[in-house]
Amino acid sequence: MNILPAKRRERSGNQLAKLHSDMDDLFNSFFEGWDTPFLSRGRWPVMDIGETDNAITIKAEVPGCKAEDIDISVHGNTLTVSGEKKHEEEKKEKDYYHAERSYGSFRRNLTLSAELDADEIEASCKDGVLTITLPKSEKAKAVKVKVKGQ
Repeated sequence: MNILPAKRRERSGNQLAKLHSDMDDLFNSFFEGWDTPFLSRGRWPVMDIGETDNAITIKAEVPGCKAEDIDISVHGNTLTVSGEKKHEEEKKEKDYYHAERSYGSFRRNLTLSAELDADEIEASCKDGVLTITLPKSEKAKAVKVKVKGQ
């Protein structure tokens, strides 16, 4: 009886590497098919973070979430994005053989490297993408200094 998945990677001759690879296969096969977006895709929601001289912009994928189901808070230099993707009521007319969509609450904390102007923070949600614009405070903005020659 083989408890490891049939799809196998090329193995090196090193026994320790083989054991490590076998353990990875065992662990991955154990969680295969579970509703675990946090294991399969890393942290959720996935985010793109960009920075300019004036602001930090965050775009997060939140498919299936409505704007009223998302909470954003800033405390010090920590941004918290939390919310809930609610389960839709399904009709029992069909039998489901495979379901991959996930539901439930999420929370993601980000430590920011700049001081923010908290009164000017803006957020919008459109087509499953949450966009947060975090303007930097005047103290946090970069200042260019001209070097004088002698």
